[in-house]
Amino acid sequence: MQDMKFKKVLIANRGEIAVRIIRACREYGLGCVTVYSTADRTALHAEISDESVCIGPPNTADSYLNKNALIEACKMTGATAIHPGFGFLSESAEFANMCRENGITFIGPSPESIAMLGDKARAKETMKNAGVPVIPGSDGAVSTLEEAKEIAEKIGYPLLIKASAGGGGRGIRRVDKPEQFEEQWSLARDEAKKFFADDTVYLEKLIIGPHHVEIQIIADMQGNVVALGERDCSMQRRNQKVLEESPSPLMTQELRERMQEAAVKAAKACGYYNVGTIEFLVDNDKNFYFMEMNTRIQVEHPVTEMVTGIDLVQSQLRVAQGLPLNFKQEDVIIRGHAIECRINAENPDFDFRPSPGTIKALHIPGGPGVRIDSAVYQGYTISPYYDSMIAKLIVHAPTREEAIKKMRWALSEFIVEGIETNIDFQLKLIKTNAFETGEYDNSFLVSWLNKQKKLK
Repeated sequence: MQDMKFKKVLIANRGEIAVRIIRACREYGLGCVTVYSTADRTALHAEISDESVCIGPPNTADSYLNKNALIEACKMTGATAIHPGFGFLSESAEFANMCRENGITFIGPSPESIAMLGDKARAKETMKNAGVPVIPGSDGAVSTLEEAKEIAEKIGYPLLIKASAGGGGRGIRRVDKPEQFEEQWSLARDEAKKFFADDTVYLEKLIIGPHHVEIQIIADMQGNVVALGERDCSMQRRNQKVLEESPSPLMTQELRERMQEAAVKAAKACGYYNVGTIEFLVDNDKNFYFMEMNTRIQVEHPVTEMVTGIDLVQSQLRVAQGLPLNFKQEDVIIRGHAIECRINAENPDFDFRPSPGTIKALHIPGGPGVRIDSAVYQGYTISPYYDSMIAKLIVHAPTREEAIKKMRWALSEFIVEGIETNIDFQLKLIKTNAFETGEYDNSFLVSWLNKQKKLK
């Protein structure tokens, strides 16, 4: 302990990821402090940590996004490191820099890397210069409508107008023909301004029917970068991931090696350290293109942990301590197959309307190869103020076929009463022929949902 750069971590998040980080800190021998809003006073992460500090009212701007309150909570408790989890301030270069200025270790990449990769247009240009395949599009941000129209004609339709500072599926507009361009240009910029306080956009060719495949990497401060296989995240609705699996059903060893090599190049081009995810689109001919890099731990990180046996959150802590990775690329072996279903408090029959309320009864599945990452308990009240995800159900088995079978019975055993959930929806989804055969892409879920509506 005496050689550690930090001995106490403040967790600047809530819910299941906060609980996940608490457990990793304890296994690493670190003290942990959590923060909570008044709406989260009885939340599990606030109850089980060593110390907990109320940082404001339910509104995220006044609590979990309150940078000054988080820094003050560190000073008050003696925490000298902050783990941001995912969402909230996890990809805020400004917050990472505030931590640095206050002598607090930010458990993530440098502010410079976050800033560069957070600007999607700049990130794309960096990847292009590093030899990483990129989707055809504008060379960086486009400032005027006239310039944008000229570039659109060169790229060809259909195309996407995307927010440079975007994320989470926001600030993206599809344009199928020239006469739609001006309207979608305005809408994309307005949405970008609203969600990211930055109306800068760029243009990108739309790849029809792609697969969304991401490579998990981890890098230390000594320049070592290791790729940890891929995750297939093609099952999406409104650019939001619904379930993930690893390995990807379309993967070959040759394609994996090429994608991992590109991901390592991408990380090295940015002087990157800590965990990161390089997201690619893969077309039907198995050509892949860089889409973006997420500079944080991902929601879906457990599937990678299950197939590699590597604890990503503890690896984050190790890197943040300034220590080198304790494994090399040749040590990484992908074993078996893992699937993750995101369990949300929502009603799929009413356009996935959020379903806040009190959990009156709860039964969580278990057994070999079944993992639940969650922060709910019987009697817990789901707040209307935050994301609707209440749990992640992850299964692992020797083969994909066995993993699907295991996920089926695990979902069947997962009982939540008092609120609506998407558990039955997930069960129907993994029973579709497209999922069973692995022959699905980014467009599948939307078309499947539209068919379900017509059947009703």
